[in-house]
Amino acid sequence: MRRVVVYAVVTVLTLVATSCGGAGNVDEGDEGVELTVSAAASLTAAFTDIGEDFEAAHEGVRVLFNFGPSDGLATQITESGGVDVFASASPAWMEAVAEDLGVTHRADLARNRLAIIVPTDDPAGISSLEDLAEPGVHLVLAAEGVPAGDYAREVLANAGITDAAMANVVSNEEDVKGVITKVLSGDADAGIAYATDVTAGVAEEIALVEIPDHLNVIATYPIAVVQGTERRDLAEAFVEFVLGPGRGTLDGYGFLPA
Repeated sequence: MRRVVVYAVVTVLTLVATSCGGAGNVDEGDEGVELTVSAAASLTAAFTDIGEDFEAAHEGVRVLFNFGPSDGLATQITESGGVDVFASASPAWMEAVAEDLGVTHRADLARNRLAIIVPTDDPAGISSLEDLAEPGVHLVLAAEGVPAGDYAREVLANAGITDAAMANVVSNEEDVKGVITKVLSGDADAGIAYATDVTAGVAEEIALVEIPDHLNVIATYPIAVVQGTERRDLAEAFVEFVLGPGRGTLDGYGFLPA
């Protein structure tokens, strides 16, 4: 069985993993082991698919995911350990883990761009970045320290609308998934999230408003093996799988090449 652990909400799902092919770069002695991967919330859909593919290619291996905000995941890793692979939405939080525990096999796995998200009926008439500064607009952002929140504030600063737009913020969410939830629920007229967050599951309810390239921020996602893991070979195999066969999955979810 395969479990997906979601940070903060701690929801455990069990999935039956199918198997095909051999054990790849993993020795037979690694069969039946579990690999724990902490990954940014914005990677949830793509990494869930990649994890299933990895399990199918490595018989007997189970991948346990812990999805959440990169800052919170980094804190968890440095304080509690128990994580084999870390995939962050910000190099800064990878550096925090590297400085505290050390990392190996580090590489950039993808990039992502910011976008404005609005309900499909767009009650506030948001058609541009500048509209987020209009009086009465209810705006939701990820909190400071969360990569998506820091990137969003950088975008507002680039546009010169920080003061007016921040005055419209009605909620600071613990991760980018919270931003999506607030817009879906009608508690916000708009939010700033990653372009990849408008997945097939929410595409009928949420629309994207593009941010001009000269004002936008491109997020870089590093991945690495956490120093001290007892599953080093398996962890390295997972990183290589993400960078290799997983590239097509990331492309399918709209991530930009690293």
